[in-house]
Order: sequence, then structure tokens, then C-alpha cells
Amino acid sequence: MEFLRSFRIGPFTIFDFAISYIVMYFIAPYLSKLFALAGIRVNREQWLWLTLPIALAVHLLTKTSTAFTEMTLDPSGGWFAKAIIVIMLFMVYVRRGNRKK
Repeated sequence: MEFLRSFRIGPFTIFDFAISYIVMYFIAPYLSKLFALAGIRVNREQWLWLTLPIALAVHLLTKTSTAFTEMTLDPSGGWFAKAIIVIMLFMVYVRRGNRKK
């Protein structure tokens, strides 16, 4: 496992990001059905945009320290990480109209 995590872009491991998005791609239809029971429509594309914000929330709740979490929580910096989260949340809102009927 450490070998797979040795491939990085800056402080970020490619493996962790790739696995997160692959898992979300496959569980998105099930999550959409679950949320549809509550009357909330979320498509696969929106789930993919939500992958990183959900991962950040889970890391905060479990108090797991990662480079991205630390960047996001840094009050004097980490503006790029904060901008990424805001843009991803914005894209979930924007992409809500692109649903198959």
C-alpha cells in the first residue's frame, strides 16, 4: 500500500484521490436511489463533484489529518484548497439542471 501512496503531486497522493473518485462513481447510483426516497434528486455527476467535499467532511469528523485537510483549515493560507471546495460545491448547484428525464 505504501508503494501506491508513494506517487504524489505535491503533498497529495494520486492513489487516494483516484480511489475516492472510482468508489464514488460506482456507489453514486445507489446513493441517488437512497436520496430519492427523501425526495432529493442527485445525479452521478453531482456525486462526483461532491467527492472531495464529502471526503473533507469525513476527515474533519474523524479528526484524520491529511495535507488537504490541513490546507483547508489553515486560517492564514490554503486559499487554493478552499477555492477548490467552493468551486466543487458551486458545480453541484450548477449541474443540477443536467439530469436525464
